[in-house]
Amino acid sequence: MAEAKKKSKSSIVAQAEAKANKIVNDREKAKKSKSGAKKPNGIVKYFKDLKSEIKKVTWPSWKKVVNNTAIVLVGMCISGIAVWAIDSILTALLRLATG
Repeated sequence: MAEAKKKSKSSIVAQAEAKANKIVNDREKAKKSKSGAKKPNGIVKYFKDLKSEIKKVTWPSWKKVVNNTAIVLVGMCISGIAVWAIDSILTALLRLATG
């Protein structure tokens, strides 16, 4: 029984060594292939990707842009008036409280 355990341990060790050697060999092959390969220019690739992405964009019509801009401006005015009103009320209450 002791021999069986010894053999199973040695076979497990052998399998682990084989896997480790394979990993090391794969990494060395990857390094060699990377160093020998021609690297694309990053800036050129960026602008090519940018051009292809801009072609995919659906641009809104002028009417939609004007409509959305008006909605944003009205919302900003309403928010500004609300903040001014709250500030005025709180200032008046503070003046009353401090005398």
